[in-house]
Amino acid sequence: MTYQSTIEQFSARMPAAGQVNSTTPFLTARNGFAQLVSVISAIGDRMIKAGEGNARVLRVNALEAKTDAQLAAMGIKRDEIVHHVFKDLYYM
Repeated sequence: MTYQSTIEQFSARMPAAGQVNSTTPFLTARNGFAQLVSVISAIGDRMIKAGEGNARVLRVNALEAKTDAQLAAMGIKRDEIVHHVFKDLYYM
């Protein structure tokens, strides 16, 4: 029985133009996966920016920046800010 090495079979060398070796599908899959991850990441970034730019989120941020005395004058408790801003969207 002879020992067979798999080092040559799975080497990370890039093939010359027109050549294909056993690692080519893995390298292509890795590149495809990296591109998919970057697309999903870009979509997530856009969704976060859209959410942060939402007028309601900006309103919550503005109310959270106020002092407790200012909120009390408006009839809002600090822990009720989100409910106050989104009260027309849900009932609690």
